[in-house]
This record gives sequence, structure tokens and C-alpha cells, in this order.
Amino acid sequence: MAAQKALDYVEDGMVIGLGTGSTVEYFIPKLGDKIKKENIEIIAIPTSHRTKSLAQEFQIPLSTLREHPEIDVTIDGADEVDPNLNLIKG
Repeated sequence: MAAQKALDYVEDGMVIGLGTGSTVEYFIPKLGDKIKKENIEIIAIPTSHRTKSLAQEFQIPLSTLREHPEIDVTIDGADEVDPNLNLIKG
């Protein structure tokens, strides 16, 4: 599952972009668990109010692009991906 694999890219001290949609809805609870179990510190930048609310529910520290203008990795889904890994994001 994409959400589980995405956790491999999350490391202590990162600023993480959180997109919106089903992939992120699966990812956020897993990220919350990883933060607790591994005692890592990250900051997440949500792309929507829906994502923000879910991240707050799992006690994921949040911020804004204004406060953290550089993001280490963003987790989001893609609508379509071709064999060359070009993707369409709607």
C-alpha cells in the first residue's frame, strides 16, 4: 500500500507536506503511530482543512508554508502514473 511505503521516506526532523485524498487519509494514522512509537519530531504542512483536522486528530504537529517554506517530502496520491513515472495530479 502506498501509504505504508511512504512512511519509509519520513525521518526525524523533517518538514512534511500532507496532500488531500484517500492516500493521505490512510497515511496520517500511520504517521501518528510512527511519531509515537519512534519518538520522532516532524512538522507537517496540510494542504486542506480536511487534512489539517485529521492530522490534529492523530496529534501530528502542524505548521504553515509561511513558517516553513521548504518541505523535505510531500505525501499525496496521483490520479494516473505512466511507465516512466510521469503522473497526473488532479
